[in-house]
Amino acid sequence: MQANHLVLLVEEPSMEAFLRALLPRLLPAGRTFEVHTFQGKSDLLGKLEKRLRGYAAWLPPDWRVLVVVDRDDDDCRDLKQRLERISQRAGLLSRTCTNGGPWQIVNRIAIEELEAWYFGDWEAIRAIYPRVAPSIPQRQGLRDPDAIAGGTWEAFERVMRKHGYFKGGLTKIEAARSIGAEIDPARNCSGSFQTFHQALVEALA
Repeated sequence: MQANHLVLLVEEPSMEAFLRALLPRLLPAGRTFEVHTFQGKSDLLGKLEKRLRGYAAWLPPDWRVLVVVDRDDDDCRDLKQRLERISQRAGLLSRTCTNGGPWQIVNRIAIEELEAWYFGDWEAIRAIYPRVAPSIPQRQGLRDPDAIAGGTWEAFERVMRKHGYFKGGLTKIEAARSIGAEIDPARNCSGSFQTFHQALVEALA
């Protein structure tokens, strides 16, 4: 059954701002969503099982839950397995465990942070911040958005400040809201963004 409503659980306000700007452009007419923000990754992981148990008791068949966390310095496989175990204990069917069958929840990881998704669609960045160089994604260390070392938000902030933006420091929520309104999934080369988008498309199909 296609999803008519999405529940997204995220770890911090900038991801919420990004999704609130992105999803209305992607969802078909009549579909709805809600975003719930936690006080950081540890807060989300600590409270997730209790929240999911609550959903498991009443989740309508046309709702889907999407959990989105940053990888940060965690091992991606270990973090995904932890999320899958939490989903299983809570009594929800995850996309991973159903092997192509109907699912209720999907766990997705931004590698290593939301800002990697920005680097994945540099055309969107230049549409909002036209002074940034178009060659940024070809520079060494920035060619693979999901492999940027040393923190993607720090790398994004350095690039933006060098080109005259956010001189007082990156305002993450402002940037997330603006970029979420411009990101084009069809051209985004971040693998973790595409994995998130694929689950979204599947839920809505």
